[in-house]
Amino acid sequence: MKNQLKTIVLLGVLSAILVAVGGSLGPQWLWGATALAFAMNLFAYFFSDRLVLRMSGAREVTPAEAPALHRMVDELSAAAGIPKPRVCLIDQPYANAFATGRNPQRAAVAVTTGLLSILDERELRGVLAHELGHVVNRDILVATVAAGLAAAVGNLAHVVAFSGLLGQRDEEEQGSGAGGLLFLFLGPIAATLVQLGISRSREYLADETGARLSGDPLSLASALEKLEAAAGIVPAAQAEPAAASLFIVNPFGRVGGLVGLFSTHPPAQERIRRLREMALDRRATFRSPPAARARGLVRG
Repeated sequence: MKNQLKTIVLLGVLSAILVAVGGSLGPQWLWGATALAFAMNLFAYFFSDRLVLRMSGAREVTPAEAPALHRMVDELSAAAGIPKPRVCLIDQPYANAFATGRNPQRAAVAVTTGLLSILDERELRGVLAHELGHVVNRDILVATVAAGLAAAVGNLAHVVAFSGLLGQRDEEEQGSGAGGLLFLFLGPIAATLVQLGISRSREYLADETGARLSGDPLSLASALEKLEAAAGIVPAAQAEPAAASLFIVNPFGRVGGLVGLFSTHPPAQERIRRLREMALDRRATFRSPPAARARGLVRG
């Protein structure tokens, strides 16, 4: 609930930034830029699943090829009350996973061969539960709305710049030059930071949802420790930057300092801390599944 409320607040802030920037130009610019941004992101919303799977080199695998993967996805999707997503494999050495699809009916879950090589079956189940958490929470829809608002702010900022340079703004619509310059530089930066804040909130929410689906928060905590360490050793040189926000951990390794402000993922240590607290607080209601041998994850 806390992360849901945070997302709502951040979307409200993003909308307020859009209105403020648009108000400096006039209502016709506000609605025009908003319509353009949402048209672009609507296309991405409907076709993102195919685009992302193709960009990542993911291929759908059958139950005969990946029996353990299919079994776990079967169990977890049944527990979540959603249709079973497509199960895909990415033949790359880096360890990561993601989910995509605009709704549960069109969802797909993809994991890399590198992830299968370093996680045991219990940890893999925790990762798959996290990805199904994204599907349950309709995170692709939330990300699309946030991206649309942020893109609209950026479009309006460019309009402010060009209208100021060309002197095409009417006197009654014209604000101070300092105000326009402020919107030009700070508006898109603020919108991007809020958009990334929404992305990080959805990661926390997917962690929580996944922990409840699997009944085992510590399995995901253990998996995140391994994945974060592996990302620093084998970064995803073949991964597409445009799809980085979809992965369970940043595929290009950990980031910190000022650069961390622009990260699509929250710090792994904070995610792990929250999951461990969750396991302690709800020990009576969480049931840990028995550890299983990590064999037979992929055949052939």
